[in-house]
Amino acid sequence: MNYENLCQNIIDFDSKIRFCGITNTKSEIVASINRDSEDKMLKDDEIQMSIHYTLDRWSKATNLSYRIGNEKSATIEYDKVTLITIPISGSELLLISTEPNAEYAKIIEYATKQLKE
Repeated sequence: MNYENLCQNIIDFDSKIRFCGITNTKSEIVASINRDSEDKMLKDDEIQMSIHYTLDRWSKATNLSYRIGNEKSATIEYDKVTLITIPISGSELLLISTEPNAEYAKIIEYATKQLKE
């Protein structure tokens, strides 16, 4: 799968998507696209911190998967941004950030379809 193309397709889907990227379990960004790199909300070290927190939350949720099933997606709404996480495999996550008023259910549905193609 070409992750750069995947990220580009997802960011092109909705103008309210700010960022789309793939991270591995080492908090390394494998591929990413920013809609406007001049207007980044977080500094690079804060982005790494955010990815670390996301991976930590995902790891904790995975501990319950034997009871509740595997995580399909997670959405966290903040005042200024909505963060969407979709597991790709046991070692990679799709990360999407959007404007707060984005229709994230449609974005999740589209991204999930893109992952299956």
